[in-house]
Amino acid sequence: MLRVVRTPAGDMKVDATGKLAGRGAYVCPEPDCIERAVHGGRLAGALERPLPDGLLDALREAASRDATPRTPVVRRISLRQVQEAGRGEPGNTGR
Repeated sequence: MLRVVRTPAGDMKVDATGKLAGRGAYVCPEPDCIERAVHGGRLAGALERPLPDGLLDALREAASRDATPRTPVVRRISLRQVQEAGRGEPGNTGR
């Protein structure tokens, strides 16, 4: 997801960090989603202001940068790995 934020100063920008202060809205990084959000007025409504010139281009650019696959946060492990990890812990009865 791409975050767009309206800062307390009134500027609107794509928030790559997800930590900028202000009113935020999220847009799917797919080109069709970006077009619908901008041209359909949904993004302007969520941010409660008209969108500035150049924001559409900034969203498109951010979406193209965000297209790289990310390493999953969750790692799959087997039941055997869980059991083996638990054997070395103090107080574990091995059941």
